[in-house]
Amino acid sequence: MFVSGEPTILHADLDAFYASVEQRDDPALRGRPVIVGGGVVLACSYEAKACGVRTAMGGRMARALCPDAVVVPPRMEAYSGASRAVFSVFSSVTPLVEPISIDEAFLDVSGLRRIAGPPPEIAARLRRAVADDVGLPITVGLAGTKFLAKVASRVAKPDGLLVVEPGGELAFLHPLPVEVLWGVGEVTSRKLRGHGVTTVGDLAAIGGPTLESLLGRAAGRHLDALAHGRDPRRVRVGVRRRSVGAQRALGRQPMPPERVDAVLMGLVDRVTRRMRRAGRTGRTVTLRLRFADFTRATRSHTLAAATAETDAVMAAVRLLVEAATPLIADRGLSMLGVAVGNLDDSGGAQLELPFAGDAHPLALDVVVDDVRERYGLSSVTRATLLGRDQGVEMPMLPE
Repeated sequence: MFVSGEPTILHADLDAFYASVEQRDDPALRGRPVIVGGGVVLACSYEAKACGVRTAMGGRMARALCPDAVVVPPRMEAYSGASRAVFSVFSSVTPLVEPISIDEAFLDVSGLRRIAGPPPEIAARLRRAVADDVGLPITVGLAGTKFLAKVASRVAKPDGLLVVEPGGELAFLHPLPVEVLWGVGEVTSRKLRGHGVTTVGDLAAIGGPTLESLLGRAAGRHLDALAHGRDPRRVRVGVRRRSVGAQRALGRQPMPPERVDAVLMGLVDRVTRRMRRAGRTGRTVTLRLRFADFTRATRSHTLAAATAETDAVMAAVRLLVEAATPLIADRGLSMLGVAVGNLDDSGGAQLELPFAGDAHPLALDVVVDDVRERYGLSSVTRATLLGRDQGVEMPMLPE
């Protein structure tokens, strides 16, 4: 049910994050349509969005929609630095911060009224601090539940603040399109709209049993609860990822096996480096495939022991690719992804008999990591990756 009393959960979401950083750092870009990324749109300013440009759109289509747009290459280090600065502001407001991505988080400000004032004032000060200290616009939604706070920030964009007052939750929520509900994607939206359900209020009116028969038991109950504003989840601190992964879009051109292997090597290198940096090991290796017709498939393999060793994970990935080769040959590839799950937070490795006098299997990986940390990611690379574009490595939240 709704949390009693005043709303105390903030959802803070930076506006057009990558593009806003570019406009902050280059005054000539301010007020102009900006597209980050060339072949695929990684981000775009609101001026570009007004022309119909959207994230993940092809660069050619984006430039056709917005001929006056300024296209800039991504600067991941700049975005990571801006994210760290913003999260420093969040932590100065409350210790209860739950990161969602590098540009958004939930904050719990309950219990701060006596020392920091009412939550709406805290939210307003947060927005001013991010603007003054980091130079970026941010939108904040304030409500009694995480779900409503996130919806409020979405409605308030860009550069806004929206408070969902106690008692007014359903009046705020029910007129909104049904797509604001978590779990309503393109397929579910089409199904609901085919039954005349266009708003959250429409969905709430048809009732849980009807939704369960239409969408299945779990999805029906989930959406019925959200449509009535029920969300018991609290802001959680210190929650770690259940898996570490990376993926790469490939286009729709045929790829020889050696090129596929090189792409996978780059992805595995990226994933295992992140695991070692976080002191984590994992057992379940997952290969994600998106075919030329944009259908998807996954294949998984569980190792005998948890590891963060690049060669061990790559060996498992190659086994999975070998098993999927007929499918790839028949349907083509447009995306490859690698993830390691079943993670061990201790980062330890189970010793196996017989004990050998060899060096620790991670020794070489750790040394390479240290060199890259000091001199840059391209300072040491594998011969198979020389001269190959490894794609953009998206900035991630620290573990």
